[in-house]
This record gives sequence, C-alpha cells and structure tokens, in this order.
Amino acid sequence: MNLENGTVKTEFILLGFSDHPELQTFLFLVFLTIYSVTLTGNLGMVLLITHSSQLHTPMYFFLCILSFIDACYSSVIAPKLLVNLIAEKKSISYNGCAAQFYFFCTLVDSESFLLAAMAYDRYVAICNPLRYTVIMSRRVCCHLALGAFLGGTMSSIIHTTNTFLLPFCSKEINHFFCDISPLFALSCNDTFVHDIILVVFASLVEALCLLTVLLSYVCILATILRMGSAEGRRKGFSTCASHLLVVTIYHGTLIFIYLRPSTGHSLDIDKATSVFYTLVIPMLNPLIYSLRNKDVKNAFKKMISRKLIS
Repeated sequence: MNLENGTVKTEFILLGFSDHPELQTFLFLVFLTIYSVTLTGNLGMVLLITHSSQLHTPMYFFLCILSFIDACYSSVIAPKLLVNLIAEKKSISYNGCAAQFYFFCTLVDSESFLLAAMAYDRYVAICNPLRYTVIMSRRVCCHLALGAFLGGTMSSIIHTTNTFLLPFCSKEINHFFCDISPLFALSCNDTFVHDIILVVFASLVEALCLLTVLLSYVCILATILRMGSAEGRRKGFSTCASHLLVVTIYHGTLIFIYLRPSTGHSLDIDKATSVFYTLVIPMLNPLIYSLRNKDVKNAFKKMISRKLIS
C-alpha cells in the first residue's frame, strides 16, 4: 500500500458484506432488484409528471425533483455495491471515495431541504388556498428547489472537507460505501473535533428542516380541524399523509444513523440501516406517493391509453 506521510492516498477496500460470503449472490440479486425498481419507479414518476399537463402544479413539481434526487442518490451507492458483491477485489480509489461521499451528502441534504419545501407547499395549499397559485408561483417553486440543492451542496462541502482532511492509517472501510462513521474509524488521529463538527452541522440541517415541517403541519392541522365538513377534513389529511409518512421515515433514519452518540456504534446495525435509507427508501417513495394518489393514477392511465391508441 502506497502511503504519503503514513496516510492512505491511493485506494480503500470496501468490506461491505464480505463477512457473509455465502450470501453474496443472494444479496446481489436482492439489491439489483431493489435498484431496478428504484430507477423504474423514480424515473417513471419524472417522465409521468413531465408529460402530464394535469400534474403541472407546485406539488408535483417538487415530487418530480424528489424522484430525480432519489434516483441519483441511489445510483451513487448501488452500482459500486453490486460490483463489489461479485468482484474479488472490493476496492474504490481515494478520489472515487471522496466523490461518492460528496455527491451522497449533497443529495441526502438536498432531499431534506426539499421535503421541508414540500411541507411549506402543503401549508400554503391548505391554509391559503385562494392565494396558492400566487404564492407558489413557478418562480418561487424554482427558487425553493434551487435553494434545496444549494443548501445540500454547502452542507456536503463542509462534511467532505471535515472528513477528508483526516489522515487515514488503514484502507479497509467496514461498510458498503464511503460513509462518515466508517471513515472516521480509519483515522490516525483523534476525531473528537470532527465528530463535533459533524453533529453541529448535521443538527443544524435537521433542526431547520424539521422545524419547517413541524410548523407547517401545526398550521395545517389547526386549519383542517376548523373545517366544517368531514369530507373537507378527510381530503386535507389525505393530501398530507404521504408526505408526512416519507418525512417520518427519512428523518427518523438519518437521526438514528448520524445524530446518536458515537460510542457503542454497531457497524453491522449501521450497514443494515444504511441499506434501508440508501436503497429501500428511494424505492418506496414513488410507491407511497402514487398508490394513494388519484391524480397520479389517472395521469398514468391516460398516458398508457395515449400510447396504446398511437
């Protein structure tokens, strides 16, 4: 192994699930299936929303961006994982590891900000329905989406710099992708300050996003409960149910992984949890939003009908 001043500078070995060699083929087939469904579902959602005029509203604009992010950030992880499950040498270059880490952090934090923007969109739709089209104009929606990506990029630059300034004295990463905790475990130096930086900035992102979601839904709940008709309340709750479910699953998993105390971490548990939020959640999101959504189902039926007629 080539070292510069005792620090790994060439490549890392992603141990992944190598401690269970008998499961490699099975895991490859499972993850390949999940990744295929993820790409089909999310890119299909992007295509459907783009080509269906009845879905050209702010809510579906944000859902289109969410589907695009899910397809991308799953693609940052899954291809390398699949290759390493069948390859003898499970390596990733130093620069490749840094790039994977950077893009993953960017997309994960961008999704957090986007989910907050979607909560604000639901707040305006339910609490200010008469001014909805004015407040949530195309320009505002584009600015919110751009802000989500800029926020994710800034956060990712901080985390990537904080992590890859560390000197690494081992090249074996006990994970299936380049994540923060496994990389910290390879450091030659004490990572206390780096842990503090991680927790502070991750907490700021989580606090900002969750506070936006919480305040939006408090106002939404108050408005729904004041509605006179049971049908109006049912529609109000139905409108928000899918988004609230996605937010709960997504942020709950991130908090479990990144904001719990570093002592007593089980990397095996972290790996299983990471599979859930890097591969399973991106697969579930389009299903959650489409199965309970009449607009999406009707748009899909119309698109299929047009294809069959043509």
